Amino acid sequence: MDPLRSAADAADTEELPLGVLLFIPTRAMEAATMDGLARAGYTDMTVAQARIAARIDPGGSRITQLAAAAHVTKQTAGFLVEQLERAGYVERFPDPTDGRARLVKISARGYAAREEVLPALAEVEAQWLAHIGPEQDLPLLRPGDQVHVSWAPEASLVLPAADIPTTEDLEEMLDDS
Repeated sequence: MDPLRSAADAADTEELPLGVLLFIPTRAMEAATMDGLARAGYTDMTVAQARIAARIDPGGSRITQLAAAAHVTKQTAGFLVEQLERAGYVERFPDPTDGRARLVKISARGYAAREEVLPALAEVEAQWLAHIGPEQDLPLLRPGDQVHVSWAPEASLVLPAADIPTTEDLEEMLDDS
């Protein structure tokens, strides 16, 4: 079943809410991520673990930050990080700014897994851009825009759009590791 075609068919026959329309490509990206991992032999990562891993800052993230970003409890985030650590996808280090805290960072194996997924993600992105059409190929965020995550106000997360990593940024980070 082609997710792009079924989404387009549904949109042609009924009016879907914006949230659903935005959710469909998100699921397509998740499916491409999991398929890419499996094809490359990384069969020990779950969707829940991938959602947490995708939110880890290159400089490291605290469990509380990951929990807020992923919309899960601190206990759930901690459990998923433990699983990722046991599988070798992440490592924990003392936080240099707070000796009591620990940071979670992507490990060499985690970066290798990300590298395997990038072509699959680029393919899904190209399919969606082809489906949307060139006249709709406008960035949702432009440099200088502000992104505020309203579902995690306790995190006070307001980032310049230029800081949001692109596929090219991720590829460059992988090349540097």
